[in-house]
Amino acid sequence: MFTAAIEPLSALEGRKVTVMGLGLFGGGKGVTEFLCKHGAKVTVTDKRSAEVLEPMLAALFHLPIRWVLGEHREEDFTGADLVIANPAVPRDSDFLKLCQRGGVPLETEMNLFFKHCSGRICAVTGSNGKTTTTSLIGAMAAGHWPDIRVGGNLGKSLLPEVESIHPDEWVVLELSSFQLEDMACLERRPEISVITNLSPNHLDRHRTYARYLSAKREILAPGRPPNVAVLNGEDSITRSWGDQRPSTFFFGRTGRVTPTHDGAWIDSERGDVLLSRNRGLISLFPVRELSLAGNFNLMNAAGAAAAAAAMGVEPATIREAVQKFRAVEHRLEPVWEHEGISYLNDSIATTPESTIAALEALGPNVVLICGGSSKGCSFQALGQVIFRRARGVVLLGQTAEALLASIPTRPGGPQISRATGLEDAILKAREMAQPGYRIILSPACPSYDMFVNFVERGRRFKDIVLQLARSEAPRPVAQDATKSLLR
Repeated sequence: MFTAAIEPLSALEGRKVTVMGLGLFGGGKGVTEFLCKHGAKVTVTDKRSAEVLEPMLAALFHLPIRWVLGEHREEDFTGADLVIANPAVPRDSDFLKLCQRGGVPLETEMNLFFKHCSGRICAVTGSNGKTTTTSLIGAMAAGHWPDIRVGGNLGKSLLPEVESIHPDEWVVLELSSFQLEDMACLERRPEISVITNLSPNHLDRHRTYARYLSAKREILAPGRPPNVAVLNGEDSITRSWGDQRPSTFFFGRTGRVTPTHDGAWIDSERGDVLLSRNRGLISLFPVRELSLAGNFNLMNAAGAAAAAAAMGVEPATIREAVQKFRAVEHRLEPVWEHEGISYLNDSIATTPESTIAALEALGPNVVLICGGSSKGCSFQALGQVIFRRARGVVLLGQTAEALLASIPTRPGGPQISRATGLEDAILKAREMAQPGYRIILSPACPSYDMFVNFVERGRRFKDIVLQLARSEAPRPVAQDATKSLLR
């Protein structure tokens, strides 16, 4: 569907380019700035209203853009010289089909970046843990290359900066399955490709798990240059993908087994994360020095360390970054503590597996706020963990009924309530909580039924919590308290 052609940037001068889907997560803004910079005649079209898109509109107000909001018009596609499709736009869209029938070339923001980036790329994908792993790699690499750029699916487009990236520079990207699916037409692949883990996700878009896996595997497809894979050694699928490659780093737990594969390994008995390379073992950092809670975050840190080592970052630099790293916004983020009750924002948890990981790390004295829009995932495993690891659960959104049906009804389970919205959910969660409990927003679902994205949902959660807490003379949680709070 998308073009493999690589044209000089000067070819954009005077071309009529339609950006389909501005969005609120950075990619649409970045590609629009890039196009205007190179003299394209840009039309931005989005079905959402100007009111919803206001933050991005304000950032682009100074540019010569033709806006078509609240609708799409056929002539903006059939009459364009080039159409840029946002990753969230369904690939079976009638408007994209119009372009195909009319011979109008299609591009994406990320494909353009890969085509024109002269630097070296380390890219991260997976079903869970992408943002934390990407951020950790960036922090580790920054100790060696202070000006390293980090962006992609975590909300920052690097396309406007692509011309200033030199061949000897590294960039670190988070890539979604949507972005990878569109890259199938490209020859180029990242120099280092990281896959954190795999589980069913985005089945509303990909339809089947096999198609979702195919999209993820694009990051490892043969291409230019030959890439190093950094793969989860505990995930049977990623492990099998690595066994078929000549250059692979693994990460995982060692148990009583001495690692034979190159990579980063968690030695629980020693309490260390070790780098295995060329049949030698080097200590990277003690487990206790990672402030992020949960075994899943320890796996994220091991994956990041393996990638950083593959990039050439020294072990001492990796350890220093681990010591300084704090939770990313919206991932088990401490918000407030009052009368012995802690509030945590885990809005980035848009899959059941992410919420399961949060409950395993934080439970059982947890009141969970859960639910949102559906993307076709099963909640059966989550329901079992909610029963076992939560004292209370407040359900909201389109998936509330499906989540309720997944929670066992036998005695000994959590108190369950339904909420009409996020503020109502927080109030009901507070009624269930006792001193020593943690109230956590970990929805296991996207937010599109109530919010633009998980960022807006998480920030709204924090706003409501802080408004309620200020009325009761609370005290804020210091960042240095994160480790004790979560553990």
